[in-house]
Amino acid sequence: MTRSPDPVVIVGAGQSGLAAARAVRNAGLTPLVLEAGRQPTGSWPGYYDSLALFSPARFSAMPGLDFPGDPDHYPHRDEVADYLQRYAAGLDVEIRTGTQVQAVERDGRAFVARTADGQEVTAAAVVAASGSFSRPVRPELPGQESFTGKVVHVADYRDSKELAGLRVVVAGGGNSAVQVAYELTEVAQVDIASRRPLAFLPQRRDGHDVHHWLTSSGFDNLPAEWLIHSVHQTLVMDTGDYRAATESGRLRRREMFTGFDGETVIWPDGERERVDVVLLATGYLPNLEYLRPLGALTPDGLPLHQGGISSVLPGLVYLGLEFQRSFASNTLRGVSRDAAYVVGPLAAHVRDAPALAGL
Repeated sequence: MTRSPDPVVIVGAGQSGLAAARAVRNAGLTPLVLEAGRQPTGSWPGYYDSLALFSPARFSAMPGLDFPGDPDHYPHRDEVADYLQRYAAGLDVEIRTGTQVQAVERDGRAFVARTADGQEVTAAAVVAASGSFSRPVRPELPGQESFTGKVVHVADYRDSKELAGLRVVVAGGGNSAVQVAYELTEVAQVDIASRRPLAFLPQRRDGHDVHHWLTSSGFDNLPAEWLIHSVHQTLVMDTGDYRAATESGRLRRREMFTGFDGETVIWPDGERERVDVVLLATGYLPNLEYLRPLGALTPDGLPLHQGGISSVLPGLVYLGLEFQRSFASNTLRGVSRDAAYVVGPLAAHVRDAPALAGL
């Protein structure tokens, strides 16, 4: 059966987009990656300066290219960006950087991607791999308009020196919240405010990194639904420093504050405390507004999908969604498994398209 001559357009050239490009190429189709940034590194260069992976290099590689350096070291943000550039260069696929997709529309059974610089690219199928860094969650709390301090999302945070000497509350409880809060304790007075208790998971156990146990036990492959509904604490990878910091009082975890009042935040017990900065480590949502013309999103802009395969439109799939199929779905070590999964039905759709169009 003759396949469509149009490429499979992949929106985004971060780890998800590059994993998709490899899977699409391996399926015998033509990938075309459209990346808004200047380099095929996704959002990695935009993260805070001290960011390091919580998985060691041996568990942070993508298929076809080992991560350089000591397999047991924890790669820095810039190492990951460099790795992705090398990975992209070795794929032998077309990647157009500086090309922001503004809208994807239907044209019969095909898709048309319209870009900010005026391009119109016809596609046999679309992989939405645009990530979430450009859509940080910024919750509004009662009285926030009266707050005289600053409310900043961690997406805009770079270095602890920016907040030296200040009273800071980090709102959120994930890995990034704890990593940033811990480094801020060197220069500022810091609390973590979270809705759920923190559960520290030792990074190393019995001589192995925790990712050895996650992969060998099969935890990585547990269905996302089980993970979402069964975890009632926020898991934090602990280097050995984070739990110690909370137990010593150096870093205090408190229940999420209930609102603002002028220069203060209001804690659940009614205490009002003057705070200079509230740093939101409240996560991100998928940035998918360019798919709005397809009717493929909820009113809140979330994808309608099952395991990354659109439940609305054949030929549209997603990669890099948190808990898309498993605990590891939006990580370097997990995204390629999801890519192989979603590209299967996508390839079948592309190969069937010419025959169906002639009916």
